[in-house]
Parts: sequence; structure tokens; C-alpha cells
Amino acid sequence: MNATAARCLAGRLNRPFPHSIFPIRAFYGNSLSPPPQERNPFLDNAASISLQLSYCGKEGNLRLGNCIHAFTIKTPVLADLYSQNSIRVLNSILAMYARCGELHDAVKVFENMPVRDTVSWNSMISGFIRNGEREMGFEYFKELMSLGVGLFDHASLTTILSACDKAQLLSGIRMVHGLVFLSGYEMVVSVGNALVTAYFRCGCLDSGMRVFNEMVEKNVITWTAVISGLAQNEFCEESLRLFDEFRRESVGSNHLTYLSALLACSGIQALMKGKQIHAIVLKLGFQPNPSMESALMDMYSKCGIVEDVWRIFESAEVLDIVSLTVILVAFVQNGFEKDALQIFIKIIKSGIDIDANLLSSILGVFGSDTLLNLGKQVHSLIIKKGFLTNPFIGNGLINMYSKCGELHESVIVFDQMHLRNPVSWNSLIAAFARHGNGFRALDLYEEMISAGVEPTDVTFLSLLHACSHVGLVEKGMEFFKSMQTVNGMIPRMEHYASVVDMLGRSGLLNEAKCFIERLPTKPDVQVWQALLGACSFHGNTDIGMHAAQQWLLDSPDNTPIPYILLANIHSSKKQWKERATIIKKMKETRISKETGISWIEIAKKVHNFVVCDQMHPQCETIYRALLELYRHMGDEWQVLNKKPLSHMDCDEYEMSRIFNVSN
Repeated sequence: MNATAARCLAGRLNRPFPHSIFPIRAFYGNSLSPPPQERNPFLDNAASISLQLSYCGKEGNLRLGNCIHAFTIKTPVLADLYSQNSIRVLNSILAMYARCGELHDAVKVFENMPVRDTVSWNSMISGFIRNGEREMGFEYFKELMSLGVGLFDHASLTTILSACDKAQLLSGIRMVHGLVFLSGYEMVVSVGNALVTAYFRCGCLDSGMRVFNEMVEKNVITWTAVISGLAQNEFCEESLRLFDEFRRESVGSNHLTYLSALLACSGIQALMKGKQIHAIVLKLGFQPNPSMESALMDMYSKCGIVEDVWRIFESAEVLDIVSLTVILVAFVQNGFEKDALQIFIKIIKSGIDIDANLLSSILGVFGSDTLLNLGKQVHSLIIKKGFLTNPFIGNGLINMYSKCGELHESVIVFDQMHLRNPVSWNSLIAAFARHGNGFRALDLYEEMISAGVEPTDVTFLSLLHACSHVGLVEKGMEFFKSMQTVNGMIPRMEHYASVVDMLGRSGLLNEAKCFIERLPTKPDVQVWQALLGACSFHGNTDIGMHAAQQWLLDSPDNTPIPYILLANIHSSKKQWKERATIIKKMKETRISKETGISWIEIAKKVHNFVVCDQMHPQCETIYRALLELYRHMGDEWQVLNKKPLSHMDCDEYEMSRIFNVSN
């Protein structure tokens, strides 16, 4: 409802107030006012009535607020509508309706007020903004401005700034910033805090820091705003630097400041700094707090310390839905998917009212080694809860089905989504790239651009994977260049690794090596891993040795992968002595290869197999069928290539001997 429609509706009213006296009869019977001996002493003057109405607004007690409103009509309090007491009471009634979300009634009261002061206008502006009607709040602020500069105050400015939380509203923030100087409120701390917060929310860090640095007086809210703003915009090191400065200033304690600092620690995995902040939090007594415990769990989770996450979770006095979501995300992100599933099942059985965020987090568990049927049950629960319209849920379902091999289901979920964000498009593009359908992934990118959706750096990461799988090297390099020149994005190490993988898959190993040497930053393990994997596939010993050496120099964490890939390269070249040297070095450094596992889901049960596995109860039947298939493969190979399959006889003999499988 716009302002014009609201005024027209209010103009059709015959009485100045919309409420009848019937609610009051529920308390006093058929008489229009309570007996004198039963009159409530708290409703005898304007101050008491305003206090009661303020309570109703804070508690959302609309029924009691209606009764007090009706009572004021029958008392002398509003006898003179132009008196200061009457204006105070009417402002309290207006604020009560706005706080309770009854904007229709608030508009009626506002339009019928004979005198409106700054408090009246502020109540309307904040009421609409608080209830999600930002545009209407802006309209009332514009109308207030048209009445003259002297009618608004610092509360008007802070209220309108609180609604500016998107980059598209940056010009509006700058206009309000100009009003701040014109009206002389630049020295008011609350106005400065609101400006800092608004600028950071819109991503304009330079202006936010400029306001912060020019503020003569700073309180704990000021410091919290800038520390939080920097952390949320991924300037975590600067955020922690200001946090240390805040501690030296001794401004005061506020648990929100420490929450913001923990967010910065999570962003850059600053474990030692996080532990220091944890110690301060314990010392100041902020620990028995659900939001603080959730922030600590998130910080330890991002740093990979799952034991401390579980310790905080176990010791928490109160567990809310945020804590449960954080613990699930912690297990999922650190490779404890089965534990996350067990906790999720316990949450469901306990009858806790779960929300969309928790369901979105558990969807990240499902992958190639997880029961698809359980994922479908979660999907059914999502439908039952009515969360399908949530874009995060939709994105999670797309990823879940694609990782479980059900690409068709991912497409169905995407097509049924009413609200698609860039993550939705990225998820489906990545799904097609994951399944080797690179051309469809590229077509989806064109549809995404046609739909007016701006690509992100993750979009280009998926496109590079798609080009890698279908061998479109030139197209992939075009994407890599355009993300920098056209979209203004700085490539991350994942993008560099994807380019190396794309070049390596196509056999352009020298070009991949030259690309790494020209990188503007030092390559990390994932870049060398991509190069070594390509060398293993193509059997390039020289470049493979170089990649393996760089990998081990950058990450000497006893990983067996570079040794295994090097051994495979030597095997492909029949360099058995060199292969034996690599294996011997692995044994000397006590590095063991993790056992590879194959799996298949049959009748809602997952069957796992390892090399030379004899643990399965049907192993003899399985290997008899495998041996028969192996023989057929050898026959087909011999027909097509005019020569027998290498090591065929030896492998067949070993299989028959080990598993005692007869013809």
C-alpha cells in the first residue's frame, strides 16, 4: 500500500480513531468506563499511559494495546488534542501499532493526528522499515524532508541509514551523509555509527573507514561496527588489527565485538588468535552465551579443530538451532559426514523444530559414497516443511543429486525453483561439468547471461572444469581472461589449478609448466597436484619429477599422493628400478597409501569393496562373475587389437588361485 492509498483510506473514516469501545467492555462489562473504585492508577495520566503502550509495543501485546487505545478515547487525557500530553499519548499509540506490525492502523492514527512532531514521523519511518516496507519508509522520510530541515533529528537519520544495506543504495547513503553535515549532526556518535555500518553493508569500505577515522568520539558500538564490517567484507587481517587497537583503547566490553573478531578469525583460519580471543571471552564471562558458543564452534571448525568444536557443543548449557547447524557444518566441512548424519537423525527423532538453514547444511553431506535414498528422504522432509522456495535449499538439492549421480533430478529441482540466484546457476553448471557434459554447461552459462544474472568467480571455476573435460582449451583460456578483463575478478589459486588441469588433460604439459612459471603469485599444492596428475596420465617423467619435488617442498605433510603418481609414471615407462626407489622411499618415511574403496548401492544398502577383498559374504560368487567378465574383456581386446591383453593370463591365474574360483 503506497502513501497516497493510505491517505485516501484514512480520509474515508468518519471518526478520528478506528477503534470502537468494544474491547474495553471485555474488562468492564456493559459500562463504558470502569467503576471509580476499580480505576487503574497506572492509566490516570499521559506518562503512565505512554509507559503501558510502550510495554505493549515491545511485547507485541496488540490486544492490550487496543484496550488502552479505546480507554484513552473515554478519558480526559485526550480532551485537548493539541496539548503536549495528547501528542505524547498519540505518539505512543502510533509507535505501539508500528511495533506490533499493524501498519494499517498506524497509518490511520498518523493521518488523523492534528499535530505531528518529529517523534510521529520517526515512528512511521521506523515502523515501515522494521516490517520490511522499506520503500514506504523512504517515502515518509522524503515527505518529512519536504517539510523543512528542522523537523528531522538524529533518530530520523539513523533510522533511514539502517535500511540502507545493499550496494544499490549507496547513492542514498551519500545523500543522507550530506544531510548529516547540513543539519549539524556529524558530531553525534549514533549518527556516525549508523554511517559506518551502512557504508560497510554496501561494500564501500573506503567511505566507512573515512567516517570512522574522522569521528572525534568513538564508543564500543563504533568499534564493533568497523570490526564487523571489515570481517564481513573479507578484510579479516585488518579487522583483527583494529580489534587489537580496540583492546588497547579500553573502550569497554561488548560481546558483539568479540563475535566480530571471531568471525575474522574464521575467515583466515587464525587459530592462535582465535584461542586468545576465546581466553578473553572466558575471562570476561561471555562464554555461557549461545551466540558466542556458536561463533567459537565456527572458528574452530574453520581451523579444522573438530575436537574443540565438540567440546564446546557438549559443554553448552543451552542448545539452539544455530548451535545444531554449526555442529553439523563443522562435521561436514571436516570430513565427518557419517557423524553429521547420525547427529541429524537424532535431531529429527528428538522432535526439534528444524529450520531451512539446518536442512541446507545437512544436504552438504551427501556425495558419491552416501545413501541416495536417505537424501531423497531429506528431500521429502523439505517438501513437508515447505522449504522448497528457499534458494539455499534448492541449491543444496541440486548439488546433492548431482554428486549422487542423479543429474536428471538436479535439472528437475533447478527447473522448479521460483527464485534462482547465481549459486543456483553455478550449481547446475558444475553438475553438468562434473558429469562430463561440458557443452551443456557452456550452454547454461549463455542462458545465465541472457537471464541477466551476473557470473561469479565460482561460475568461471565450473566453466574451466567443463572446458577441461571436453578439451576446449582455447574456450577455457578465453573464460580465464574475460573473468579478469571483463568482470574485473582476481583469479584464486583454484582457477590457476583448473587452467593447469585443462592444459595438462590436453597433453600441453610444457604450456602448463610455463603458465605456472608466469603466475603473479607463488603456486600452492593444488597447482602442482594438477600438473603431476596430468604428467601421470601422459607419462611425462621430467615434468612429473619437477612437479612432485615442488609439491613435497610446499607441503611436506607425509601425503602418499605425489609418491604414488611418480611410481605410476615410472611404471608406464617400464622404469622398474626408479619405481622401486620411490616405493622404498615411501617405506623409509613411513608413508602408507590409503586403501582404495569401490562401492555400489543395492536395495538401500551400500556394499564396499577393497583390493583382494574376501570379507563380503558373497565374495566367491562376485569374483566368479568378475573372472568371467575379465575373460570376455580379453577376448574383445584381442579381436579389436589383434594381440592379447597385457598380463591377462597372469591376472586370471592370480584371481583363480587367490579366490579358489574354478572354471
